[in-house]
Parts: sequence; C-alpha cells; structure tokens
Amino acid sequence: VQLQASGGGLVQAGGSLRLSCVAPGRGFSNSVVGWFRQAPGKEREFVAAIRRATGGSRYADSVKGRFAVSTDNAKNTVFLQMNSLKPEDTAVYYCAADFTPGPWSTWQHSNAYDSWGQGTEVTVSS
Repeated sequence: VQLQASGGGLVQAGGSLRLSCVAPGRGFSNSVVGWFRQAPGKEREFVAAIRRATGGSRYADSVKGRFAVSTDNAKNTVFLQMNSLKPEDTAVYYCAADFTPGPWSTWQHSNAYDSWGQGTEVTVSS
C-alpha cells in the first residue's frame, strides 16, 4: 500500500499549511496514520498520529496547540493542519500507516508503521 503525502511548501513564520495523506481504502479504515518529520542533519521525529476509526489523536509536545490532525474517512485522507509555523518546523514531513495498531504509546515510534509516503517538504522562513 502506497501512501501519498502532499501540501508542503514555503511559508513565513507564523503562517499555516495543511498537509494531506491519501491511501487506498482496503485495510486503511482501522489504521493509525502518523506524521513524522526529518530536518536536515537530524533524526526522524514523531509529530502527530490519529486513529481513523475513532479520531483519537496524539501530538509531540513541540507541536501541541499549533498542529491538528484529522481524518476524512470518506476520502481516505488524513490531514495535518499546521498553524503558527516556526523556522524549526522546517523539515520533510512523512505520513505512515500502521494497519494493526497497538496502544497509543506505540504511535510515536516509526518502527510501528507498515507503509510510508514519499514525504513533502515544508520550509518556514524567519
């Protein structure tokens, strides 16, 4: 299953972007979809995740109150709304799907996910 992430771009600090992640419906409806990011020279880090069947979500402390993850199950799409962007949010953002999700404590670990999108680049200028 191939996920497709899109919506990245260049934005000034304080601005907003909305990322989208699309995947085929089979096996996707009960999945957890996570967003991760990787800045140049840094390791990939967890940003947010949502369980599509319930809407339950989790966020990294660094984005709480600024980012919001949501799902449109009819369109097999998960969104990451990013507000009040900061230069330190600059990174390539990836979405990933865990088709057999465990407890929420596993959602922040990249090795829990089965399928990944290709990444979309977000650049926040100061």
